[in-house]
Amino acid sequence: MSVEKIDTLVVGAGQAGIAMSEHLSSNNIPHLVLERNRIAERWRSERWDSLVTNGPAWHDRFPGLEFSNHGPDEFVPKESVADYFESYATKINAPIRTGVEVTHLEKINGSRGFRVETSTGVIETNNLVTATGPFQCPNIPHIVPSNQNFVQMHSSSYRNPENLPEGNVLVVGSGSSGVQIAEELLQSGKKVYLSVGPHDRLPRRYRDRDYVWWLGVLGHWDKQTPTKGREHVTIAVSGVNGGETIDFRRLAKRGMALVGWTKSYDNGIIKFSPDLCKNVSQGDASYISILDEADKYIERNGLKLPTEPEARAIPVEPDCMINPILSLKLSEARITSIIWATGFSVNYNWMTLDIFDEYGQPFHKRGISAEPGIFFLGLPWLSRRGSSFIWGVWHDAKFIADQIVIQHGYQYYDSGINKNSKNS
Repeated sequence: MSVEKIDTLVVGAGQAGIAMSEHLSSNNIPHLVLERNRIAERWRSERWDSLVTNGPAWHDRFPGLEFSNHGPDEFVPKESVADYFESYATKINAPIRTGVEVTHLEKINGSRGFRVETSTGVIETNNLVTATGPFQCPNIPHIVPSNQNFVQMHSSSYRNPENLPEGNVLVVGSGSSGVQIAEELLQSGKKVYLSVGPHDRLPRRYRDRDYVWWLGVLGHWDKQTPTKGREHVTIAVSGVNGGETIDFRRLAKRGMALVGWTKSYDNGIIKFSPDLCKNVSQGDASYISILDEADKYIERNGLKLPTEPEARAIPVEPDCMINPILSLKLSEARITSIIWATGFSVNYNWMTLDIFDEYGQPFHKRGISAEPGIFFLGLPWLSRRGSSFIWGVWHDAKFIADQIVIQHGYQYYDSGINKNSKNS
């Protein structure tokens, strides 16, 4: 069997892989991008039908191409996002090979390169960029056994309310996915219980600016390390209905039953932590802190933006916060479905390299791994808070491409002394 050889191999043709390809091409680095499905497949088949971007079109894109059918302040539907990445790949003539799964990687002894086994053959490469992102393996906590007499699914498997059986729903998770799915189910007429954990809450717009603008000018997107203990705190924000500020109290007023973090399950009864008020209050605090920073920024820079005192109004606490539900017998609550909006984990089992911690997370600095020639792209906090977002991954990809170019300069160096000795 013949072995294909390439200087740099990129695994994954989502936003990270396409950004990587652009910067490699700009630096004339021969490379190949492998994708096991279609370009931007997760946007098409692993998200619910009504999903839109959480940021407006002017922000959630690459610098080299605007969305053709959506205005700058619109929140783009998921299919259009996938189409955008396909168009971008065509625009930059990205060397993408779809329908190819990478199954194994190992270091070639006595060489600086790597041997990569795929579903279509073997490839040898000097550099490998893992651009598979953070949303690889749906994470469902081991709380409720899978053999119970009701439907359980991860948010990545949810499609629409018709996707679920008759009856009420428990949604576990108060990040963007959990809140948006819970609200859609509520609007469909279902009784919804939402399990609210620790989260940050942001204003969709404040004083005529979207939150993405505020995080940008306030320097939050460029924060290089999260506050200790807040590395994995979710953000409750939504682009639905033209963009909305998430307010759990208002959702409760509309009929959603808020409960604390899901703790345990036994004999048909699910129990919740008594932390609902604490979690909602902490979310409120993060919300108010952004308003405070924004007001100071406006005053310091003399901006003429409209005041918005009503943004600071916190609604009265609903009954479900005053008298929190600590346990539910699912049959009595007529809950027939549980949706786990509890995030994802990564899987690098195909890489036989000693560059991972006990939790399977790679050791790296700004995407540069402990193994020369191996790079990671698209992970949260890779270099900054914005690293896993569409625009953020583009800038991280440029940095990694620059490192590959720097190493090329060393690896292909041929000294004048050697040349002279050969000619003498």
